[in-house]
Amino acid sequence: MKIVIIAGSTRAGASSTKAARYAAGLMQEQGHEVNMVDLHQHRLPIYCSDDAVQVPEVISLRQAVLEANAIVLSTPEYHGSISGALKNALDFLSAEQFDSKLVLSISSAGGAVGVNSLQHLQTIVRNVHGINCPEWISVGGAQREFGPDGAPASEGVQLRIHHAVKYFLELAQKLLKD
Repeated sequence: MKIVIIAGSTRAGASSTKAARYAAGLMQEQGHEVNMVDLHQHRLPIYCSDDAVQVPEVISLRQAVLEANAIVLSTPEYHGSISGALKNALDFLSAEQFDSKLVLSISSAGGAVGVNSLQHLQTIVRNVHGINCPEWISVGGAQREFGPDGAPASEGVQLRIHHAVKYFLELAQKLLKD
């Protein structure tokens, strides 16, 4: 299965990106093809018009999501919502790329959990005709620590990500068969 992950932080070493990379590793271990679009490295222009679709970074983003069977969106929670970089990236996408595809949401917040950003992502996914995975991943506060191997320092966070990824992959496979 082809999976695209859009990591929505523009900050180097962001915990939301680390959580996405850890999830990507679990998916790859199970034989899935993962394309990681890290918005820290894959800079996009500010969305303003259809003229921007000629920009190579926008073209590659659209193509990656179009070709994917399932999608993961990862964001830091800023002021109770998703990052501006992720929202900007999503503005370049539409139902053409998301229609009937399962989407797993990941959030990292300075507080206990990033529920607001996850709810905002679910609203956006519905509006582009994606299918929200009933599971989501939220890491917050001290749970945002990752070891040098890329694994969450907290065993509880590792288990949570393993569980959510397993559920996401199983559901995505079921949806592909239908």
